[in-house]
Amino acid sequence: MPLLAFETSCDETSAAVVHHGRVLSNVVSSQIALHAEYGGVVPELAARGHLQNLMPVARAALREANVGVGQLEAVSATQGPGLPSALMVGLRAAQAMAFVLRRPFLGINHHEAHLYSPWINGNPPAADFPALQPNVSLIVSGGHTMLLHVTAPLEHRLLGSTVDDAAGECFDKTGKLIGLPYPAGPELDRLSERGNPKAYDFPRPMIHEPHDDFSFSGLKTSVRYFLRDNPGILDDGQRFRDLCASVQAAIVEVLVAKTIRAARRLRVGCVTASGGVTCNRALRAQLAAACQREQLQLRLAEKTLCTDNAAMIGILAEQKLRFQMAPTSLDADILPNWTLG
Repeated sequence: MPLLAFETSCDETSAAVVHHGRVLSNVVSSQIALHAEYGGVVPELAARGHLQNLMPVARAALREANVGVGQLEAVSATQGPGLPSALMVGLRAAQAMAFVLRRPFLGINHHEAHLYSPWINGNPPAADFPALQPNVSLIVSGGHTMLLHVTAPLEHRLLGSTVDDAAGECFDKTGKLIGLPYPAGPELDRLSERGNPKAYDFPRPMIHEPHDDFSFSGLKTSVRYFLRDNPGILDDGQRFRDLCASVQAAIVEVLVAKTIRAARRLRVGCVTASGGVTCNRALRAQLAAACQREQLQLRLAEKTLCTDNAAMIGILAEQKLRFQMAPTSLDADILPNWTLG
């Protein structure tokens, strides 16, 4: 029997139906236009958007999957981490549905779902967990940057995370400094294609430190001072593109270097990457090149599964059922600061 999943951790309202490791539907309603004029996500507006969109999105997911509500085996939702008011909408809706249907409810860690999303691929997407091998996994998004060691399905440990700004946050904040619209990360990526990544030498924070933690606040500050000292650069088309490419190169080099170093140290044969920043073309290309040099297998999450989506929530929930893990209480609360540590 199929499983229905909700994802409302930030500003994407999503519902998906999965069955036997296959994604039957994955409907996402984006709120980017709603938050663009504010230059970032406004939690109260995000929650209101979820309240308005969740049921239409859920009905669309069930219709696309050709599944009736009474056919559901279980219901799942993101329990954390995320914006409290946004998480509450999806969690309570899923719990109410599970209560009415007398079906199990599973609260899922958003980061853990990202962690296993590189093992979902194909058309239609399906989970390939039997192929999962020990790996070092990079999760990189607007709110979080972390490295984990995965030893088996549902068995993993945190190696390191960001101590201040996440990589995606650095992309967006430096993009805002140079006048790019929200969300700035994808636009900075686009402009970087025609820029020289070696034009300006920005710092690579913690790249030579022996630990697996990340820091990007210093890079953001460096860009601020660079703009102060080069006031005309934003009006020069080529220099502006060179600036974008140089900032991107600094972020990507740190992510790739620390990921590959961890993989070598732990002697794994595989590297995975997921999360919204994994859509970045330079990151995907440089991870691929580095893994080829090191003779490592690379699995990148499909771009449609890099950003927030319910398919990865549902696939992980179904795996937890398969491993006979206990359902989540219908009284369970949101966990806005839930970590994988």
